Amino acid sequence: MASTHAGAGAMAHPFLPLIRKVAPLAVLVLLCIGFGLASENFLSLGNLTRILSSAAIPAVLAIGVSFVILTGGIDLSVEGVIAVAAVLLASVIGDQAGIGASLAGAAAAILAGAAVGLFSGTVHVALKIPSFMVTLGAWFIGIGAATLISGGGTLAIRASSLRSLALTRLAGLPLSVWIAVLAVLLAVIIQRRTRLGRRIYAIGGGEDLAALSGIPVRRTKIMVFMLAGAFYGLGAVLAAAQLGQGNADLGQGRLFMTITAVVVGGTSLLGGHGNVLNVMIGVLVVAVLANGMILLGIPPYLQQGVQGVLIIAAVALSLDRAGLRVVK
Repeated sequence: MASTHAGAGAMAHPFLPLIRKVAPLAVLVLLCIGFGLASENFLSLGNLTRILSSAAIPAVLAIGVSFVILTGGIDLSVEGVIAVAAVLLASVIGDQAGIGASLAGAAAAILAGAAVGLFSGTVHVALKIPSFMVTLGAWFIGIGAATLISGGGTLAIRASSLRSLALTRLAGLPLSVWIAVLAVLLAVIIQRRTRLGRRIYAIGGGEDLAALSGIPVRRTKIMVFMLAGAFYGLGAVLAAAQLGQGNADLGQGRLFMTITAVVVGGTSLLGGHGNVLNVMIGVLVVAVLANGMILLGIPPYLQQGVQGVLIIAAVALSLDRAGLRVVK
């Protein structure tokens, strides 16, 4: 983690904020142009629909992660929350097929996510344990709880009302995409129009200054972790609807790509800088890159290497290294 800022960095690079702001969109446009020229199928309507569909769940998860990172923290519990939320969803629905059961299951999943966030946030602020350690523990607790509830197996979801989130289309796009759009709009409102949103940015800019200005830092951070957990729970609902099942492995592999999308979208790991709309551009960059590499037949191990380079480059661009005296 980097520490100790110096004011000279900003003076030495007057165009750096502008570069950081436009870089994600520029990368997205260049990727679309490059893959469009390299593959005749990339810009087809069917493939663009697939890209948006694949971006729906990462978008919802990235919203939650971005809120925590904006405060200067980090949340590694994503996969554990998805696991326990999806298993609870499947358990509540059971063999029922009605919309009432689906709504009850979805509510249980979202509340479970918020509950994990409440646990993580409370332990973090009460015991002053670094957020990455607390949420790492919450990750494994979530996996363990999901395994216990499911008996180590997979719980099938047959409710057509829930499955329709992935299978039913509106204006050519799955309902999951529209739910992700609504989630983005909600996040934008929270960030721009609410007291919580203003407090999040203030805490990310400096906890001590935020506390001196009268902001209840501890309570706000707990609320942020709860909010993030609720978004992870919603992501679990969409993932379970897509696969028609809930198990402890449902969230596997989603953490890295989610954090990558948030950082690629220009959110500073130091907190205080970033917004949901740019995070969505980051999500699309990751989705387009993954889709384009598959179309070009690039081997999976090379795809992972490219994604690793992407996140290193994004972090390098997001930090003002000239303004840091110590990097740990």
